Amino acid sequence: MSDNPSFVLLGIDNVTFEQRPIVEPAADEVLVQVKKTGICGSDVHFYVHGRIGDFIVEKPMVLGHESAGVIAKVGSGVTTLKVGDRVAIEPGATCRKCEYCKTARYQLCPDVVFAATPPNDGTLGRYYRVPADLAYPLPDHLSLEDGAMMEPLSVGIHAVAKLGEFQANQSIAVFGCGPVGILCMAVAKALGASRIIAVDIAPSRLEFAKSYAATDVFVPPAPEKDESRVAFSKRSAAAMQKALGIADRGPQAIDLVIDASGAEVSIQTGIRIAKTGGAFVQVGMGSPDVTIDMSVLITKELKMRGSFRYGPGDYKLAIALVAQGKIDLKPLVTHRFPFESALQAFKTTRQGKSDDGKGVIKAIISGPDVPLDSA
Repeated sequence: MSDNPSFVLLGIDNVTFEQRPIVEPAADEVLVQVKKTGICGSDVHFYVHGRIGDFIVEKPMVLGHESAGVIAKVGSGVTTLKVGDRVAIEPGATCRKCEYCKTARYQLCPDVVFAATPPNDGTLGRYYRVPADLAYPLPDHLSLEDGAMMEPLSVGIHAVAKLGEFQANQSIAVFGCGPVGILCMAVAKALGASRIIAVDIAPSRLEFAKSYAATDVFVPPAPEKDESRVAFSKRSAAAMQKALGIADRGPQAIDLVIDASGAEVSIQTGIRIAKTGGAFVQVGMGSPDVTIDMSVLITKELKMRGSFRYGPGDYKLAIALVAQGKIDLKPLVTHRFPFESALQAFKTTRQGKSDDGKGVIKAIISGPDVPLDSA
C-alpha cells in the first residue's frame, strides 16, 4: 500500500496519471482496492466539456465512479466486512442527517460526496475510501466486472422499479439505447414486462436491444426541412403508434415511458405515446431547456418524474437480480482496457466505436496492475 496511481482530469481534453495520497479509512469506512471501473457518459462529458450543468471542473479531479474491488483495509468500527471481501462500490456518501437522508431519499442530499462529480475525486485509482455500508459484498459467482456494472444498473432500477413503479405484465417504451436505456429494459424484463419497446436512431444499438431485452424496436423518421421539434415529435409519435399498434388506453397502451436519451424530441414524443394515466420518467440528461406540451401532460394526467442516480435499496436489488440470473450484465461489456490505456478507453467511448469498428456499449478499465481477465 505504498502508491496510488490515479487517472486525473486537469481540464477539457487534458488528462494525466498522478500519484495520489492513500487516505486512511475512518472508524466506519473501508479502503477498497479498485479492480474494475466502467466508463459512464458523465465521465466522458466532464472530459470533453469540463462540466455538466452546474457541476464544473475547477481543479484536478480523479475520474470514474462505476467501480468494484477488494477490501484492502477496514475502519476500527467495521464488523460487516473484512480484508479480501469482493465488493461493489456505491459512490455517493451522504450526510445521513438532512430531511432527505432521514426520509429514504438520500440521493437528494445537498451534501452528497459523489465520486467524480466536482469537486470530489473518483475511483480511477488503486484505492478508494467509502463508508462501509456503501460497499456491497458480491456473491462468489459474480465477477468484479458485474460489480462495476451495478452502478448503472442501479440507475435503471431507480428509474423503472422505484420511480416508475413498474409491475409485472405492464408495458414500457425506452428512448435511448445507451447503457442506461438498455439496463432500464433489462430491469423491466426482470420484473415481468409484457412488452418492451426500444427507440433509437442507431440501428446497431436497436439490434443489440432486440437481442438483449426488447420485444419491439422503432427508428424515428427523419426530420423534414424546417420542421419544428414539436411538429416532428407529433409526426414521430403518430408513426410509432401506427407501426407498433400502440393505443392510448387498454392492453395495447404503454404504461411507462423512460427517456434515457435527453433529446428534446424524444421527451416530446414520449409523453405523446404514454397511455392516459400512465407514467413518464426522465433519466437522460440533455438540454436544460425543453418545450413540453402541457395540454398533453394535463389531459392524460401523466405522472412525470425526474430520476437522479439511485437511493435506498437500489444496489441491493441490482445485486439480487443479477445473482438470481434475471439480468445478465456480461453482454454489455464490449471493450476492456488496462489502467495505463485509460485515455484510449475514454477516446473509444467518446467516438462510440473502437478502431476495428466495433460499437461501444460499456468499456471497462482494470485497476493498476490488474489483468484484463481477472475475476
